[in-house]
Amino acid sequence: MTTELSSSADGSSTGEHSTSRKSTLAAEVARRRTFAVISHPDAGKSTLTEALALHARMISEAGAVHGKSGRKSTVSDWMEMEKARGISVSSTALQFNYQDHVVNLVDTPGHSDFSEDTYRVLTAVDAAVMLIDAGKGLEPQTLKLFQVCRHRGIPVITVINKWDRPGRSPLELLDEIEERIGLIPTPLYWPVGIAGDFRGLLKRDDNSFIRFTRTAGGATMAPEEFLDAEAAEAREGEAWTVAVEESELLHETGADHDQEMYLAGQTSPVIFSSAMLNFGVHQILDALLELAPAPHARDAISGTPREVLDPFSAVVFKVQAGMDTAHRDRLAFMRIVSGTFERGMVVTHAQTGKPFATKYALTVFGRDRTTVEDAYPGDIVGLVNANALAPGHTLFSEKKVEFPPIPSFAPEHFAILRARSAGKYKQFRRAIDQLDSEGVVQVLRNDIRGDASPVLAAVGPMQFEVITARMQGEFNVETTLDNLGYSVARATDAESTDELNRQRGVEVFTRTDGAILALFSDKWRLQYIEKEFPKLTLEPLVAASD
Repeated sequence: MTTELSSSADGSSTGEHSTSRKSTLAAEVARRRTFAVISHPDAGKSTLTEALALHARMISEAGAVHGKSGRKSTVSDWMEMEKARGISVSSTALQFNYQDHVVNLVDTPGHSDFSEDTYRVLTAVDAAVMLIDAGKGLEPQTLKLFQVCRHRGIPVITVINKWDRPGRSPLELLDEIEERIGLIPTPLYWPVGIAGDFRGLLKRDDNSFIRFTRTAGGATMAPEEFLDAEAAEAREGEAWTVAVEESELLHETGADHDQEMYLAGQTSPVIFSSAMLNFGVHQILDALLELAPAPHARDAISGTPREVLDPFSAVVFKVQAGMDTAHRDRLAFMRIVSGTFERGMVVTHAQTGKPFATKYALTVFGRDRTTVEDAYPGDIVGLVNANALAPGHTLFSEKKVEFPPIPSFAPEHFAILRARSAGKYKQFRRAIDQLDSEGVVQVLRNDIRGDASPVLAAVGPMQFEVITARMQGEFNVETTLDNLGYSVARATDAESTDELNRQRGVEVFTRTDGAILALFSDKWRLQYIEKEFPKLTLEPLVAASD
């Protein structure tokens, strides 16, 4: 059976045009690298993000949140709270070109109170950089986030940061990684000089030496000098000899990079760096381009994979307002999963089945915005004032698809939020609805408390601080927050509600997404009710460490 091909206006066949488009799409996909940086607070994550942007020549000078006088705050930390405290409390997306590749870097909150935001980010990336403080080693939040990466099959590159400061021995740090998380570290480079005396890196595949020179405050790219082994030994003496001996020891134990094992999540390439001094930074970028996977197929709810060359589809992983006081708009960040995105195209919102226009689409570099005309799998695109979208929603064209929803974490902290002034009630309600749709906190309601006093549910108490700060700064609504004496939440159903409401130390609420949650004063109260009323529905929610 033969198939006739129609002709386009330029004389080419439709089939040829389709083949050309797919060829272009495949080439663009191959250029993309989309990754997140994960770490414990204070490991230097935002500083590294800034340094990566500097080496990609997207900025001319790196800033540090608590840097020297006159230095800017990091481009990825844009909230006043972030600048004041020197921590990241919200994820931000940075896109830049580097060596003919398009890099989508998603900076994540390091603080455990914002684990849910970080989890959402990890649904949108293909690889991760796990940042470890050379003096502290693996810390609790790093371990939790690594487990999320393992669960999602995200390969990890390990960066041991702050090698310019006194710290532990490199071999000790590698042993800890292998013993505590079962990941075999395979260093690509090895530090020359002990922690606190960072002279450069031994490139393990050819035994050459990359020697770094400090710049004033680490604000600009550190000059690099490339030396062969003989020149390195003459220059650095014992420090070079020790580095060579340790590298040979690693080789003898099989700690050399294997691409298949890395992609399978069995090993992790390791790089030593000082993000503050910009030492080892472009080596991280080079490793990401060479080793990290390009965008690939994503499983739909049906279990059928959506291939990158299929028609357009995307998943929303983040909704954020207040990034730019000049615009006062709301951005829904979507990860392109398949096909080509073209600004202005009308797509379908899978959750409602309604058409969705994409006229206002942006790429984002911190708070700076650029209108995007087209985008490809792996790219992060912000849709302006996409009020119908929430984290976990799917957009598609042509071939219908819906991706699995992003689960909400089990909250452990609960508080009542009220507006100080009754005259601000409408603004208060509007603000609560917006922050709820962003997923900043979970909003719970029941008939007894009413809409004027919604209950906020959070993974960590710092989420409440973000809420009150944003209510004041973005909506001009002063609020009061009263903590409630609950610490455990369970999913329940309408049939169990009446009995639960009769119990002391229990209160039942409905979450905005329709889920019914029962809150308990403590785990002992929960255990008592489970024993006394075994037929009640009380299901665990997703924990922050899952």
